[in-house]
Amino acid sequence: MQHLNRRPVRLGCPCRFCQLAKDNPIGFDELALRGGLDLKTTVKSATKKHQASGVNAKAWLAGVLIAVAVVIWFVVHRSAPAVQAQPPAVPEASSTPIDPSASDEHHHPADGEMDGASELSGGGFEATVANMAGRPAGTPPGMAWIPGGEFSMGAAQHMDEMNAVGMQATIDSRPIHRVYLDGFFMDKTDVTNAQFAEFVKATGYVTVAERKPDPKDFPGAPPENLVAGSVVFAPPDHPVPLNDYFQWWTYIPGANWRHPLGPDSNITGKGNYPVVQIAYEDALAYAKWAGKRLPTEAEWEFAARGGLSGKLYAWGDEFRPHGKWMANTHQGHFPDTDTGEDKFVGIAPVAQFPANGYGLFDMAGNVWQWTTDWYRPDYYQQLKSEGVARNPQGPDSAFDPSEPGHPKKVHRGGSFLCTDQYCSRYMVGTRGKGDVDTGTNHLGFRCVMTPAQWTSARSSAKTRSTAGN
Repeated sequence: MQHLNRRPVRLGCPCRFCQLAKDNPIGFDELALRGGLDLKTTVKSATKKHQASGVNAKAWLAGVLIAVAVVIWFVVHRSAPAVQAQPPAVPEASSTPIDPSASDEHHHPADGEMDGASELSGGGFEATVANMAGRPAGTPPGMAWIPGGEFSMGAAQHMDEMNAVGMQATIDSRPIHRVYLDGFFMDKTDVTNAQFAEFVKATGYVTVAERKPDPKDFPGAPPENLVAGSVVFAPPDHPVPLNDYFQWWTYIPGANWRHPLGPDSNITGKGNYPVVQIAYEDALAYAKWAGKRLPTEAEWEFAARGGLSGKLYAWGDEFRPHGKWMANTHQGHFPDTDTGEDKFVGIAPVAQFPANGYGLFDMAGNVWQWTTDWYRPDYYQQLKSEGVARNPQGPDSAFDPSEPGHPKKVHRGGSFLCTDQYCSRYMVGTRGKGDVDTGTNHLGFRCVMTPAQWTSARSSAKTRSTAGN
């Protein structure tokens, strides 16, 4: 893909282009990248500047310390829950994988069933009305039937404070609007390492991260930076400011789906983990090979809600109902400490937490998931003006005001890095975004299949069986 119209590198952008275009060579000291600015260094540096300009350093330093104390007080009290305290954080995630083929542990709304809108949504949500038409005969292996129908799309908001954390998580997920969808099948889990390995073995496919970057696609990048690799979460060993992604994201040569954290890592024994370090075109290639496609953003959200309407999460309005962990998210202080209270530090195997109402696992947390929609923050305004949007396919082009030159697709679901300290996009209606050429170690995908694709697949299988007899 081309990046000829991209702006100069903006501090904090973790995409593949900006990571490669950094002036620093790939082999620079990681501590210099990830160390950040601690309070002592900041105050010391600023004091010297004020001394040079004739300002009373002691008085200024006292003012700074008072200001810092006020900011710390504000952050602590602002981020403190304004609702009833949750039960003690006792790990309660399943210690053994949940069988994705099981279907008796979750509620499947019947055709035509209407689920009441959440009382906490702040208005705008109406009941979900599933399609009355019957489902197709049979179900593709590893998939679940999603009936489609009419639903309210967008992010619920529990309280005013919710939008003050999590990178303003609901701003581009409004207004709430009505959408109608035809029924479809969806993978019960994210595509796994084992499944992706089958695809690569059958086709010889080479992912974006395994290819040497083309200089034409990265104008201005130092030649020594143009080596195959990908973007990896590299947590610092101490607290850092949250206004610079470079504090915890870095480009690692040799990182790819086989080596998610770099050449010293591997996926041996992790066949049931989500495949990651997947760029958009990689996901498209797999879906085509499998006789499937990627979901639209609307399809993804309908499926994630599991028949519910206006809920904060894919399972309801409580983050930990009865103290139970429902998704793999980040516990501890972001980004330097993941305490693993949900039994997983970093990525988890698929299907470790309860399925939603449609039998889908990990529709919140663990890894982000690609959708086919281009990202625009104003797209929901357009859909709202259409009344009930029917099978929306996304806008015609991408636009991110913070990075106008970067064509981005919508990500959904959040990841093991999501936390209300920074990114609370495990909330079911919220949206993520990412450059189409950038994979990371917290980004994967799952596929959908239309009834027509399923009918064609069954017919082809029957023809091959007959020819073999």
